[in-house]
Amino acid sequence: MYRPWLPYLCLFVAALLAALVTTPLARRVAWRLGAVDYPDKRRINTRPIPRMGGIAVFTGIIAALVVQYLGTKFLGWPMVLMPAPFLQNVNYKLLVCGFVAIFLTGVLDDVFQLKPLQKLLGQVIASLLAVASGVVIGVIVNPATEGAFYLGVWTYPITIVYLVAYVNIFNLIDGLDGLASGLACIASFTMFILSIMSGRTDAAALAIALSGATLGFLRYNFNPASIFLGDSGSLLLGYTLGIVSMLSVTRVAGLTTIIVPLVIAGIPIIDTFSAIVRRKRAHVSIGQADRGHIHHRLIAEGFNQRQAVLIMYAWTALLCLGTFLMTQVSVMPRIAIFASLLLVSALIAGKLHLFRPVLLHHTDPKTGDDELVSPQDPEFVEEEEKFEERQAKRLHRHH
Repeated sequence: MYRPWLPYLCLFVAALLAALVTTPLARRVAWRLGAVDYPDKRRINTRPIPRMGGIAVFTGIIAALVVQYLGTKFLGWPMVLMPAPFLQNVNYKLLVCGFVAIFLTGVLDDVFQLKPLQKLLGQVIASLLAVASGVVIGVIVNPATEGAFYLGVWTYPITIVYLVAYVNIFNLIDGLDGLASGLACIASFTMFILSIMSGRTDAAALAIALSGATLGFLRYNFNPASIFLGDSGSLLLGYTLGIVSMLSVTRVAGLTTIIVPLVIAGIPIIDTFSAIVRRKRAHVSIGQADRGHIHHRLIAEGFNQRQAVLIMYAWTALLCLGTFLMTQVSVMPRIAIFASLLLVSALIAGKLHLFRPVLLHHTDPKTGDDELVSPQDPEFVEEEEKFEERQAKRLHRHH
């Protein structure tokens, strides 16, 4: 008797085992190529850690696809990699090229430390390949009015920006042992359930493969980690989750189906948004690294690495549960659930002072040069007080 859940279980196990087996190999490759994170002021790790874990995650996804092919050819499995009948067909060969492009971009960055524009170019190329494969949004349907909004020529740039943004939010959140990989595991499993419920079998197959691969990698990546994801992993996680969410809405998308993957990735999005606001307030480049991310704030509150990561897992699980409930109710309860999730997240962000600058300008009294100071520098408290005074004066003048 055919069991419809069996192919997905096999994909999950294949990805899990492949990641478990290849992570030690990835660690040796990283050491050999010099792709190693050494301790510094901004990093949490206190010893050198290799950073090419993306090799294991990528291998896990590939292993799942091979198992799917073999199951279809020899065991009579249904064609999982087929979109729902009313969706445009996807060119999976081109889509695989997109995965290879984003993975190679991350590998090159791990080894050679690419410049920001070079890394962005790789992300855009991978996104262009996804768009060329047919993974795009063309029509958005308002659930309240059932009216359709056609994106027209904006379909392609909007899709590219969406995928590049998804890639980068997971790249920025990768700051603690097991954080990005654990969040991706929770998010991908949630997307798997939602894809199954919606009949999006190709999205479900990719999501469960990522869930298995990240869970296998967590065996080595959870605190104390012996290997980091690196950009080869974090870029791949963001790209894969972005593609899963796009496969679920290819061509025709309801407003809710667009919002759901954004809520699932709520923590990386909040972290990225707060970093932009924080750096703008401090008048520094938004690309300037700082220690103001959510995980840094939790560590500053007295939590250790494991506790901070588990708190963020729980927060993500709450958002994922909320998105599941949003898909099961009518429009007004859906709005209420979304508003509640937004309020809870805003309260947590406020409690952690995510929007308060942690990099401030300081004039060196000896050289007269303008330089940045951080909370680790003795001058920071004085500069923070000056900053708060300036903000209060601006607010007073505004009123």
